[in-house]
Amino acid sequence: MERPRDKKDVIELVKKYDVKFIRLWFSDIHGTLKSFALPVEELEVAFEEGMGFDGSSIRGFARIDESDMIARPDPTTFVLLPWRPKDKAVGRMFCDIYEPDGTPYKGDPRYVLKRNLEKAKAKGYTFYLGPEIEYFYFKSDKNPEPLDEGGYFDYSPDAAEDLRRDTILALEQMGIRVEYSHHEVAHSQHEIDLRFTDALTMADTVMTYRATVKEIAKKHGVYATFMPKPLFGQNGSGMHTHQSLFRGEENAFFDPNDKYYLSDVAKKYMAGILTHIKEITLVLNQWVNSYKRLVPGYEAPVYICWARRNRSALIRVPIYKPGKERATRIELRSPDPACNPYLAFACMLNAGLKGIEEGYTLPEPTEIDVYHLSEEERRKMGIDQLPGSLIEAIEYAENSELLRETLGDHIFEELIMSKRIEWDEYRIRVFPYEIETYLPML
Repeated sequence: MERPRDKKDVIELVKKYDVKFIRLWFSDIHGTLKSFALPVEELEVAFEEGMGFDGSSIRGFARIDESDMIARPDPTTFVLLPWRPKDKAVGRMFCDIYEPDGTPYKGDPRYVLKRNLEKAKAKGYTFYLGPEIEYFYFKSDKNPEPLDEGGYFDYSPDAAEDLRRDTILALEQMGIRVEYSHHEVAHSQHEIDLRFTDALTMADTVMTYRATVKEIAKKHGVYATFMPKPLFGQNGSGMHTHQSLFRGEENAFFDPNDKYYLSDVAKKYMAGILTHIKEITLVLNQWVNSYKRLVPGYEAPVYICWARRNRSALIRVPIYKPGKERATRIELRSPDPACNPYLAFACMLNAGLKGIEEGYTLPEPTEIDVYHLSEEERRKMGIDQLPGSLIEAIEYAENSELLRETLGDHIFEELIMSKRIEWDEYRIRVFPYEIETYLPML
C-alpha cells in the first residue's frame, strides 16, 4: 500500500480499500500501547477536531482535575492492519496528544521525542536508528514454557519459523523494512532486525513491531513476550540499538582519516552516552525484571566502555567496510525491548548531543573481555558499571539534570514516582527462592 502524505491521501486510501474502522494509537509513559477505534464516518472529525478522551485514566498522564485530552491522528502513519479481515479493513494511525487549548501535551512521549529531535535538527542533524529486537515465544502467558530448545542461528522447521515468517510478511505489508531474522541464543528466543530509519518513524515502528509480533503469535495459538528476562539461567532479551547522526546525505559519524573511521562528532556523541548512561538507564531498562538481564555472564553489557569487536562492551562500533560510509554507526547494547521507544530514543540522542555540545573526551576502546577482569582490574582501567537494580537506577535518574531536561518535568516526575511504587511493590513480596532457601534453615 502506498504511504500517505496528508489527510487527503488517507481519505482516498480509506475509500480505495473500503476501510470500516480506524484505530488511533498512542503510548503511555511506560510505552504501553493505548488504542481506541472509531467508525470511518468519524475520520473527518478526527482530522479536523481531534478525538477527546479522559487523560486521568492513562498511566502517567493527567490528574482527574485536568483530565481532558485531545488525540490528533498523524496521517503519515496510516496503514492497514494485516491481521484484520480484508473485507472489513481496519486502518491505523498514531496520534499526537494535545491540551484542550491546542498546545502539545507535555506528558505525551511522542511529543518528548519530537522536541528532542528539533534540538538535533537545529544543529543540522537527523537522527537515525536501527534496533535489533529480541523476544520469546511461549505456549501461554501463564507459564514460560518454550516452543523449542534451539540456539543462536539454529534452523528448526517448526512453528517458530512460520511465526517469524508470517510476522515479517505482516510488517512488510505495513511498509516496515526488515533486514533479517533468526533464532537467538536462549530457548524459544527470536530476533527480527529492522532497517534503519529516522528516529520518530522508528519509535512508531517499534510500537507497531511489538503489537504485530503479539498479534501473529496469537493467531498461531501461542504467546509472544518482550519481558527482558523470563527464563532463569538463559539469556534475556535486549534491544541493541544502532544509531547515527546525518547532515543531509552525509554521515556525520564517518571520518576516512581516523584510525577507527569515526569522526569527532561520533566520538563526542559516544562519550556523551558513556558519561550519562547510568542516569538514563531507568528509561532504557525500566522494569524490576530488566535488572535480572543486566548481570555478567549472559551477553548483556553491564560495563561502561566501548569497543569494536568486544561484545561485552556497552557500546560496540561495527567494523568499517570500504564503500559503506553510510553504515558507520554505534551500537548501544544495554536497552531492552520492554522500554518506551519514544523516551529511550530521546534519552540516547540528548546524552549524545550533550557530549557534542560539551566536547566530552572518548576513552580508548576496551578490546578484552571485561567479564573476565577482576573488580580491581576494572577499577584501574576506569571501567564503571550500570545500575544493578531498579532502585539504584531510580536514584541515579532522580538526580539527573540531563534526564529531567530530556523528558520535561511532567514525565520525569511521573516516571520516578511510578517506578518507586513498582519497586516498593516488588520488595514487599516473598518469592519462591526465599521460601526454598531460607525456610528450611532459619
